[in-house]
Amino acid sequence: MKPVIIISTYPNKKSISKIANELVSNKIVACVNISKISSIYSWKGKIENSSEYLAIFKTINKNKTKLKNKIKETHPYDVPEIAEIDVSSINQSYMNWLVDSTN
Repeated sequence: MKPVIIISTYPNKKSISKIANELVSNKIVACVNISKISSIYSWKGKIENSSEYLAIFKTINKNKTKLKNKIKETHPYDVPEIAEIDVSSINQSYMNWLVDSTN
């Protein structure tokens, strides 16, 4: 099994909390870390400066397509970020927990 980390940003805690609980309950992800962040970005010709919530989804390779599709289906943004981070190394005890939590 290969570990996979997917990141995305959400406009508020409610929108990410709902999907995070569903994904963990359905064992699509083992964990979702949620942190409040400040984002500065260009949107429709204007510079935006806003608070968002960064979600770090932790799963395994066999679940990544299902996870990405679920994010696309439920995301409140017109253009959601769905970025996969390649994990080339992870400690074995964490990997064991990740596999156990997603099977």
